Amino acid sequence: MKRTHLFIVGLYLLSSCQAEEGLNFPTYDGKDRVVSLTEKNFKQVLKKYSMLCLYYHESVSSDKVAQKQFQLKEIVLELVAQVLEHKAIGFVMVDAKKEAKLAKKLGFDEEGSLYILKGDRTIEFDGEFAADVLVEFLLDLIEDPVEIINSKLEVQAFERIEDQIKLIGFFKSEDSEYYKAFEEAAEHFQPYIKFFATFDKGVAKKLSLKMNEVDFYEPFMDESIAIPDKPYTEEEIVEFVKEHQRPTLRRLRPEDMFETWEDDLNGIHIVAFAERSDPDGYEFLEILKQVARDNTDNPDLSIVWIDPDDFPLLVAYWEKTFKIDLFKPQIGVVNVTDADSVWMEIPDDDDLPTAEELEDWIEDVLSGKINTEDDDNEDGDDEDDDENEDDDGNDSDEESNDDSDDDDE
Repeated sequence: MKRTHLFIVGLYLLSSCQAEEGLNFPTYDGKDRVVSLTEKNFKQVLKKYSMLCLYYHESVSSDKVAQKQFQLKEIVLELVAQVLEHKAIGFVMVDAKKEAKLAKKLGFDEEGSLYILKGDRTIEFDGEFAADVLVEFLLDLIEDPVEIINSKLEVQAFERIEDQIKLIGFFKSEDSEYYKAFEEAAEHFQPYIKFFATFDKGVAKKLSLKMNEVDFYEPFMDESIAIPDKPYTEEEIVEFVKEHQRPTLRRLRPEDMFETWEDDLNGIHIVAFAERSDPDGYEFLEILKQVARDNTDNPDLSIVWIDPDDFPLLVAYWEKTFKIDLFKPQIGVVNVTDADSVWMEIPDDDDLPTAEELEDWIEDVLSGKINTEDDDNEDGDDEDDDENEDDDGNDSDEESNDDSDDDDE
């Protein structure tokens, strides 16, 4: 899907004040680090860097708005290239029209997309086109695909990760063929899904892991799922993760927001807005977690949780589009095609729905009793009523005119 929204962290681009040493935010220094990739220089550039960040774009038109949008994206890439200059990452752009042959060779067909070439892998960046988000994404990508856990404190840190999918396996050593299969499987999902491993018996005991076993953790769930039939091949782990990649409750994250939004169920999303830092938002999120845990076996249910604090540039857009107030918790069903939506009536922040009430509302959504099409029909009926009233009014005027004519006669 072509990206139509442009997000830029203004703090990075507009900061020009002198700050105390140690708090100097980077500003673009004017040096060109992003190069145009062509068939002629492709092999040379590829040899120079261990990883390439590649922006595949349509030819820049004469339209001034389009030119400015392109320039802003180019500056974001230049700033990221500047910040990560000490890393072996190359930043390039490919013109879809001028380099059509190269694009076809690389398998690119979606203009406006950002790709990362790492070894024999091509990873599409499906997140917010902002300097800070992209820097964090690339730094995660250059790390090892599997993080090793060796101590009880690291176990505590692992257990605190609750809002994203994670896997952990117990293996004899890094030389184990089963660990190598696990590591290769992790590369398929890096950096979107976190893979962890331990070679420590004490850690394995605390996490109830058996030798060569891998446990899968769905976001916000109390219990993990052991992947069946251990030991596993790389393909078996990849297949299992893909089958369970859509959680019952998932957080919309800046680094993969478009991928999440495109993964709808029958053209709709059940969307919940809640600020975790706000007491009411926190309470509502806890209710959502309970609903998700009670319905984790329902393949037709997947709730997208959005914390407005993660997307400050989108708050006004969402409030206008969905006609809701994001200063309080909300849950609704959204049609991804036209953004039509229907929202549960929550009259008061102090009277949030119970888990049972929320489940009843969700059941009505899944059964079709509550849907965005009904809202369209109601609007259509209102328009028809207005038209009928106009017609009736016109008929009355005509009758009045006829009566006047009779009187004159």
